[in-house]
Amino acid sequence: MSSVVHKSRKLSLQPNMKMKKLTLAILGILGLLLFQNCDNMEDSDPISQGKIIDVDPSFFITTGLTAPITTVPCTLSNGKSSTCYKIVTNSIPDEHQLGPWCPATITDGKEKGGLWFEGGKIYDVDGAFVKNMGTFYSNSKLLMYKEDGTINVTKSQAACQAAARPNVDPQYQNFCVECQPSYFTGTLSFLIPVTPVQISGTTTDNRMGVRGVAFNGVHFDPPAPTDAILGSFTLAPMDDCGGHVNLASGYHYHAATGCSKEIAQTDGHAPMIGYAMDGFGIFARLDPTGAEPLNLDTCRGHSDEVRGYHYHVAPPGDNNLINCLKGAQGSFSVI
Repeated sequence: MSSVVHKSRKLSLQPNMKMKKLTLAILGILGLLLFQNCDNMEDSDPISQGKIIDVDPSFFITTGLTAPITTVPCTLSNGKSSTCYKIVTNSIPDEHQLGPWCPATITDGKEKGGLWFEGGKIYDVDGAFVKNMGTFYSNSKLLMYKEDGTINVTKSQAACQAAARPNVDPQYQNFCVECQPSYFTGTLSFLIPVTPVQISGTTTDNRMGVRGVAFNGVHFDPPAPTDAILGSFTLAPMDDCGGHVNLASGYHYHAATGCSKEIAQTDGHAPMIGYAMDGFGIFARLDPTGAEPLNLDTCRGHSDEVRGYHYHVAPPGDNNLINCLKGAQGSFSVI
């Protein structure tokens, strides 16, 4: 990815922040706990009644699954009984490599580091970015490298855990946090309704829960808590595919940058990249001509005669794939 010119942006960072102190691990855990208890809120643009498209399990890459996809009874977030596909994955993508995340020195180029979201833009986390963080955020306390130019990077699971907990261990402040996929040994279980169920006039507020799953078995997460990460004097970059690792649920995406499996559409529509937790399809932001979809609702969805209701992801720099879910959700758990 090409570099982006840094722009000075004043951001107040306090070492002992009482608010937004949740870091990667705690947000992942809260997301798992709160997912099935999301509140419903009134919405001014309900789904227009139209064609309903069932989930197609054949779209998933089998190497990303730890067991064949099965159908099971389930209870959706609206309290109704339904039938869901049970999709169990290992959170490791098949189509692309993971990382890198943190550069080792302040002279490293962009190929040695990942990405960071700020102000709706993507920045390459190269050595220069880490070196200039104090200036970029107008805070001289942000200093993540030694006199010899070596960047402070977590090198073990214990260090990752200490740097990503709610109150970061003081010895890991001013560290670039790099958690490896091997640190997570669980598997992920998704229950997604076989047939999506529209919720007329309401939208499910899913801000703290998993948004959906890519065809490679990696989950789409809500926005990365960048303010909390920076407020703890840490940096947790995404790789060029928009993903990184936490200890609660493994590797996951905070942005869609075109790395994961895409299913091309024959009518020139943007390609499909996965399913949301309510069973509606998730599609890329741009069609093959580079055009964005029109008339998206508050959740970044709309309907057409071919795909029915579906979502389009936001620009990667937004740190937000889709805003909310319009259908009754299944569930997500770590097993």
